[in-house]
Amino acid sequence: MKAYERLLKYVVVRTPSDENSETVPSSTCQFNLARILEAEMKELGLTDVYLDDQCYLYGKLPATAGYEDKPALGFIAHMDTVSDFCDHDITPVITENYDGEELALGDSGLVLSPTTFSHLKDLKGRTLITSDGTTVLGADDKAGIAEILTLIERLQTEKIPHGPLCVAFTPDEEIGTGASHFDIERFGADYAYTMDGSTEGEIQYENFNACKAQFDIKGFNVHPGTSKDTMINASLVAMEINSLLPGMETPRGTEDYEGFYHLTSMSGECAEAQLNYIVRDHNKDFFEARKNTLRLIEKNLNEKWGEGTVTLTITDQYKNMAEIIANCMHLVDNAKTACENTGITPLVIPIRGGTDGCQLSFRGLPCPNLGTGGHAYHGPYEHITVEGMDKTVDMITELVTLYTK
Repeated sequence: MKAYERLLKYVVVRTPSDENSETVPSSTCQFNLARILEAEMKELGLTDVYLDDQCYLYGKLPATAGYEDKPALGFIAHMDTVSDFCDHDITPVITENYDGEELALGDSGLVLSPTTFSHLKDLKGRTLITSDGTTVLGADDKAGIAEILTLIERLQTEKIPHGPLCVAFTPDEEIGTGASHFDIERFGADYAYTMDGSTEGEIQYENFNACKAQFDIKGFNVHPGTSKDTMINASLVAMEINSLLPGMETPRGTEDYEGFYHLTSMSGECAEAQLNYIVRDHNKDFFEARKNTLRLIEKNLNEKWGEGTVTLTITDQYKNMAEIIANCMHLVDNAKTACENTGITPLVIPIRGGTDGCQLSFRGLPCPNLGTGGHAYHGPYEHITVEGMDKTVDMITELVTLYTK
């Protein structure tokens, strides 16, 4: 079975996670895909296949005879998708021999354009997979799942020697809790890779330090006709808070290793208001400086408007795994060699986000991230190519072989 054929089977099973849920998994629909994968893993000959009550799915492929002493290598992907653009059935659309130009996404009125996505020119001649423009596609991260299971099938069908392999599929990665209940001991790997990146050949071992920041603003509401020197409009204070942040240090204005403040939601009226941000930076010191900037804003505005007007809550999310991977750079070096040996240009770039591997690395399982061939995640423009998925399977097959040397 080709990787893209698996992808087409998986994406029609909707699995949006729910950041407002307090259950694990955050949405029961994730079990629908997990049970399909559980059956497929058993059919492929994986052993110790286990689906726990929190929707974590594990399995193992025992080493080829004579290779039992090789490092146990793991591959991880997540089953959930974002909840945005995922409120109705997903219809994947295949465009063969894509011409690299503008492509209408079904009848949605949306157009996939190289003006917006310059890499589309490089996909000319490939078979492109998109949604119909009304939903996400779900290649993030069902492409990773498809490629991992295609790897498992290829190793056995082609009788390719390999060391011990461990496979896991997780829930709730998109809401930042995918690794929270991951059973590293049951997984059994010495090292692992998450298959959750974009362009084939991506190798990522540096990610943002990350936190959430919430400002709660308490106003003082009186009749506007008699409010001279008494009213404190919470919504205006919220606007003031945002105006005190560096205007260009947003996702739109930054790239590569540059950090940002990202306003994710806001609500308010005169009596009360709330701002929610995510804060990111690769550099640990710069990250702490960003948090201190937020604390200074809280302090100064409370001095200006009265103590208790502004309350800041900062919640740390994950750290940069580079400090962990630095001690086992063979994971990066072997991934680069695997790319080169299969005709792929390795792209060693920082993650402008995070993966399950960030948390797992700090829990004792070093875990860089690899590209799957997908693009434009988290929205209706998401797309991937058949050829990109095939190249990725070639690359991780070679990667497994390198760990038998």
